Amino acid sequence: MSRPLGTAAELERRRRRAVQLYRQGERPTDITRILGIHRSSLYRWLAADEHRPGGLTARPHPGPTPRLSDGQLRELESLLEQGAKAHGWPNQLWTAARVAQLIRRHFGVSYDADHVRRFLRTRLGWTSQKPQRKARERDEDEIARWLREEFPRLVQETTARGAHLVLLDEAGFMLTPSVRRTLAKRGHTPILDAWDRRDRISAISGITVSPVRRRLNLYFDLLPDNANVNGEAVVDFLKALHRQLPGPLTVLWDRNQIHSRSKAVQAYLAGHPEIVVEDFPSYAPELNPDEGVWGWTKYGKLANLAADDTDRLRDHLIDLLVELKFSPELLAAFIEHTDLPLKL
Repeated sequence: MSRPLGTAAELERRRRRAVQLYRQGERPTDITRILGIHRSSLYRWLAADEHRPGGLTARPHPGPTPRLSDGQLRELESLLEQGAKAHGWPNQLWTAARVAQLIRRHFGVSYDADHVRRFLRTRLGWTSQKPQRKARERDEDEIARWLREEFPRLVQETTARGAHLVLLDEAGFMLTPSVRRTLAKRGHTPILDAWDRRDRISAISGITVSPVRRRLNLYFDLLPDNANVNGEAVVDFLKALHRQLPGPLTVLWDRNQIHSRSKAVQAYLAGHPEIVVEDFPSYAPELNPDEGVWGWTKYGKLANLAADDTDRLRDHLIDLLVELKFSPELLAAFIEHTDLPLKL
């Protein structure tokens, strides 16, 4: 017998209405005609209501039987966790087409790519995500050693000196916007009018951690239009930062040549022994919480912003960085997002 049309809730309401009309003295012939049901259904519902608790309660249709059993689903999850390379593809990325091919190869079940996307979302809890690039030059063992040994050492020494810890980084913001997905009617691709120019604003910032109370703050500097960050710009930032935080500092930054080889930077540091510099491991930008500052501004708040000119872009940048300066909870989230063992 086929299931009547309607949702489970709608079918339950019809059953209860039929029983109610019968209890009120309506004739079965009238009930079946009004509700469009068979007489046998009416008597079956009456018996269910009288002899079985909850006999009229809706039971949602279970839907089609999954073509992969629970055991096969667990096996598929294990196969996916091995990564795509283990199954012959050139990288570790899973696409719907690759997963469909894997299912067909191991279980003899054919799914199209759209069904695989829904299947992964509903049955395995997967989501669509943008891959994060990772340099092949990385030394994972050295990064792990640095996290385990070097970073705790420099934090301990920074605290012993009563110094602020400064997590410093640089970034650039183009007049051409960072384009991200938005909403639109199917088949109507959104259009973002923007300048096709290479005008940019370079920026330097540093998340600071106070030595005793672990208070967080953000200091930043925006360079003139189209200026590159160089050693002199880094020195200017360090000077301004030191005026705001006149005590000892420990500056933690990447191994960019403007830090390690700039004569201007080295000369300034030589004249200020109270400023100690330390390096993050090579090819490990995800360890620097200041990357979160740039990600939050560039790819979050400023995504799809087509500014009229660099003055407007600069205004937006200043507003957002000032907002971050007075949002220690966000700065803490940037730190927590890294693997740095830093207690706040």
